[in-house]
Parts: sequence; C-alpha cells; structure tokens
Amino acid sequence: MTEVVETIGRRFLPRGWRDFGRQLAIWFGFLLTYQLARGFAGHDRMLAIDHGRWVIHAEDKVGGLFELTFQQVATSSHWLELAVSWTYWMSEFTVLGFALLWVYLRRNEHFRSFRNWVLLAGVIGFVGYIAYPTAPPRMFSADGFVDMLAQFASLNHGSGVIELASNQYAAMPSLHAADALSVGVTPAYVVRHWWAKLIWLLWPAWVCFSVMATANHFWLDCVAGGLVALIAGSVIHRRRLSALIARRRDGALGTA
Repeated sequence: MTEVVETIGRRFLPRGWRDFGRQLAIWFGFLLTYQLARGFAGHDRMLAIDHGRWVIHAEDKVGGLFELTFQQVATSSHWLELAVSWTYWMSEFTVLGFALLWVYLRRNEHFRSFRNWVLLAGVIGFVGYIAYPTAPPRMFSADGFVDMLAQFASLNHGSGVIELASNQYAAMPSLHAADALSVGVTPAYVVRHWWAKLIWLLWPAWVCFSVMATANHFWLDCVAGGLVALIAGSVIHRRRLSALIARRRDGALGTA
C-alpha cells in the first residue's frame, strides 16, 4: 500500500506528498483563520448601515444603482437565478480552490505566485472589513434590493455554522471580485487553448454580475475588490512587472 501511495505521489504530484500536504495546510489554515477572524471583525451594525447608505448615495451620483437592473435580469429566469445564487456561494472558495489545485498539478511553476496573490488579497480585504464595515445591498429593501438567497433555505446567510464564521457587514471590498480576478487572470495566462483563455477571462465579469444580482455587493464593492486584486498582484508579480517595463523601455529606446 505504501508503495502505491509513493507511486501516485511521484506520478501526479509535481513536488511529492510532503509539499502537497504543506500547501493543503497553508490553504485550509488560511481559510479557517480568515473565516473566523472575519466573523469577529467589524460588527457595528449602525456604522455598517451608514457606510452602506453612503455607498448608495455615491453610486446614485456617479452612475446609478446598476445592481437593481442586474437583479431584474437575473429574476427573469429561474435557471439564471439559480446560476447567480450558486455562483455567489461557490466562486470565492470552491472554484478558487479547484483553480489553485489545477495550477498546482498542471502548471506548478505558477502556483506559488498564484497562491500568494490570493492570500495577500485576503489580508488586504480583511483590513478593509475592519476599517470600513459596510452593509450589503440586501439590507436596504426600502431601496428596492431583494435578498435573492433568502428564498433558498440551504443558502440562508444566518444559519448555524455559517452565522458563526460569517460577517454580515463585510461587503467593502468584495473579495468575490478580487478572487475572481486572480482566478480569471492566472489560468487564462497558463492554459493553452484560446477558448479556455476566453472562458477564464470572462469569469470575473460573471462573478461580479452574480454578486450584484443577488444583492450581496454593490458595484463599488466590486471596483474596490478589483483594486485590492491589482494591488496584491502588483506586489506579488513586481519582479515580472519590472522586467516587462524594462523590456518595453529598452525596446522604445532601440526604435528611437
């Protein structure tokens, strides 16, 4: 039996069982720590409602409440409603986890930067939840927002263990948007087929549509989440970005 396990490790795991176990420990340790820490951070309801109201006013002045339009589109079809609801619940950790696993197994040379990008974005987002607790759109029913997930008993926000490890006022920034951007960019960069690249590049837009259609994030939350991902990505990939900038600068000087 031991020989079979070792053979599987040599054949399918790029760095063996020990490194694979280490990466699993890092990932699930981060998830546990992050969820529990987020669950205990920023629970000032009145402050979160005030911040959410400010976001609504800001969006009204800038371009309008696009979330209401997205909700109307999503509720026009039962299957679309199911799709956005399950996307909200599955995108941040399930799809992200499988994307990390696939990159680890098939494109291992890109795994550490991908993992570190996700971890750093999570840390920055956590700081945002503490500094600026924000109520999500679903808490503003008077403004026309509908909690789409409330009709699905199994997806209730405030049930059992979910309530213990959740934060109802962690809308700003949207880590759904941040994680979707890192998931969209990294696999799109490493896959070989153009159609697979296109699917991954469309993933961030679909996730943002879903979290807004379900009234769990404002579009400003998604913008903030995108900025979090860009900041974290620029830190993790700073050497690659510096080399790219240097090559373009040298090329420009060569043609001058």
